[in-house]
Amino acid sequence: MTRPSPEDYFSDWKQRESLAQEMIPVVGKLYSERNVGVFIYGRPLHNRSVTNIMKSHRFVRQVGRNEMSEFESHPVLMALAKLDLWHCQIDLGKLTVKYMELQQDKGADAPSVDDYVKEEMTSLAGDKTPPSAKSQDIVLYGFGRIGRLIARLLIERTSTGGVMRLRAVVVRPGKEGDLIKRASLFTSDSVHGAFQGTVRIDEENNCLICNGNVVHIIYANNPDSIDYTDYGIDDALIIDNTGKWRDEAGLSLHLQSKGASKVMLTAPGKGDLKNIVYGINHDQISPDDKIITAASCTTNAIAPVLKVLNDKFGIVGGHVETVHAYTNDQNLIDNYHSGNRRGRSAALNMVLTETGAAKAVVKAVPELAGKLTGNAVRVPVPNVSMAILALNLETSTTKEEINEFLRLLALHSPLQNQISYTQDPDAVSSDFVGTREAATVDSTATIVDDKRCVLYLWYDNEFGYCNQVVRMVYKMAGVNYRTYPVAG
Repeated sequence: MTRPSPEDYFSDWKQRESLAQEMIPVVGKLYSERNVGVFIYGRPLHNRSVTNIMKSHRFVRQVGRNEMSEFESHPVLMALAKLDLWHCQIDLGKLTVKYMELQQDKGADAPSVDDYVKEEMTSLAGDKTPPSAKSQDIVLYGFGRIGRLIARLLIERTSTGGVMRLRAVVVRPGKEGDLIKRASLFTSDSVHGAFQGTVRIDEENNCLICNGNVVHIIYANNPDSIDYTDYGIDDALIIDNTGKWRDEAGLSLHLQSKGASKVMLTAPGKGDLKNIVYGINHDQISPDDKIITAASCTTNAIAPVLKVLNDKFGIVGGHVETVHAYTNDQNLIDNYHSGNRRGRSAALNMVLTETGAAKAVVKAVPELAGKLTGNAVRVPVPNVSMAILALNLETSTTKEEINEFLRLLALHSPLQNQISYTQDPDAVSSDFVGTREAATVDSTATIVDDKRCVLYLWYDNEFGYCNQVVRMVYKMAGVNYRTYPVAG
């Protein structure tokens, strides 16, 4: 699957850029009119710029080590658009690479792109079955760093509106101008940039209109004092991102509000609550669950890699050290804090602190019980963290073997949305702002000595984690898309 280098790189770029531009309205129409999501190796193409689409192709060429470009994917997408496809998710990248391999294998005897795509989509074309029985109402309880990013993701994924929709945000009563302030914080983010869309402020009805989505701003001091049905909201899934209530008794307060039916906590839960890491133990979510928790950003980052390494090589024991961005829980300058060290300036110090992530992993990967220790250092960056996994394995291996194992998982496994992979020798933390995977393996930093290995995982502790939460929202809401390739 190789092609010769172009004689004129600029001309090649302009042609590929033009093809990417032509792809945008096709992808957009499939998504907005038929609820068909188009992806490149798990990376969504809807609502993306020309450059982002081209970068997704570049990722496949670099990590997949093939020559798939817009020249190959464009005709496949156009063939898809001719079919009667509804309510499904299609990986255009994998569909295209398979056709490239078929062409290489059969040469002139390969089918036309239209015939190939029609055959591959046989099980999907013509099926208009929606992915869920009804549209799920979503309410965000809290509108801080995590709440605002989840809101962006939910609005981005609204599609036809028939699957789920963000209906309201609950916050503490504010002063005059509160709605304008909250709109400003939502639309402009110092780390993640501007909201990709438009926001209109409806002060009369206390709403934000985000890309056409009417989001009620509800003021309340307690989670059990709201009548959501007054806002036309019923059977709602409440996403508590305040972290104030973390046990069953506290989170159950949400269920006492009229119109609320389920609760998800964006933090590790206490007691016997299910702590879910999507991709690892999300199959434990049942339709009867009323309360689940999404664990922590660090647990979501490390659990998938630890799980696959234990399955493949066996983990005897190890230590997880987290180099974590500072958070709002710390002080900007030295001031009183009830926690040890956290009162010292977050912007000026490396702050040694505890993390429960290593122990929390056991709830998702029980076979690691008693095998891991963990600690954390908060450092002066506002976002993107690193987990360092120092492990003793049961099986001897090499750096090349472990890296290749993880590279293939990042491309071709059900964990492609949890494990990403980079081979950039100059990668630094800011390069991973906005990544949607739970963690990215820094392959050039991997260290292996017989049965000992050290792995370095980058993760956007805000946006990457929020993507994990939204995946869980779909699962908890009973949304089940038909996919290509078939999810497994």
